Amino acid sequence: MTDNLEAGVRLRESDLPLVSRGGGASTTRLVNRSIGAKTILNGITNIPPGGAIPLHYHNCEESVLVLSGDGIAVLGNDEVQVTSGDVTWIPPELPHQFKNSSDQDTLRIFWTYASCSATRTMVETGETHSIDSEHSN
Repeated sequence: MTDNLEAGVRLRESDLPLVSRGGGASTTRLVNRSIGAKTILNGITNIPPGGAIPLHYHNCEESVLVLSGDGIAVLGNDEVQVTSGDVTWIPPELPHQFKNSSDQDTLRIFWTYASCSATRTMVETGETHSIDSEHSN
């Protein structure tokens, strides 16, 4: 990494720490404030076979690209099948989750939030946390 934040930064997933998301899911944060990002956050989440990320929503837009695997995206009241190469756009405040529909393969998703101030609110508990702080080490 460089001290000249305007020069850009190369990130490699294998060099960065994994953060547990519960139920066997894990996330690697990539672009975030700690490297100088001003307006976006992104990372990769791995969801194990049969696993799911709990239902939640954000205070900003989110886009999710399925890197590999097969799953179900719950977007509000809709459930859609997703597979490698599919992209979802999720508006602010829309409850959503991703479920791995495979009993063998990991579902890998690349997510981007449209704000460094993105929050995650868990539908079940109402708890809200800063996305960036969830992944601080």
